[in-house]
Amino acid sequence: MFEQPGCSYCAQWTREIGPIYPKTTEGESAPLQKIDIHAPLPAGLNLRSTPIFTPTFVLLNNKTEVGRIEGYPGQDFFWGLLGQLIAKTK
Repeated sequence: MFEQPGCSYCAQWTREIGPIYPKTTEGESAPLQKIDIHAPLPAGLNLRSTPIFTPTFVLLNNKTEVGRIEGYPGQDFFWGLLGQLIAKTK
């Protein structure tokens, strides 16, 4: 999850999804790492492009981007979009 200080949608995700995310099947399949969008990228990541919007959720498989969710569409849409990304890794 690429985020930045003052991002209201990041804060909303953290309130609504953050506490339950690690306890879900999705959270086990795709553990969350938060990265400041202005910080250098972790070594070895192969992203399609540098994230511009926050939050941006990038799903990786072997450090290579499978897909992303740009923005936080609310809890109902987030889980469906995440499920579609995770299905691409199987």
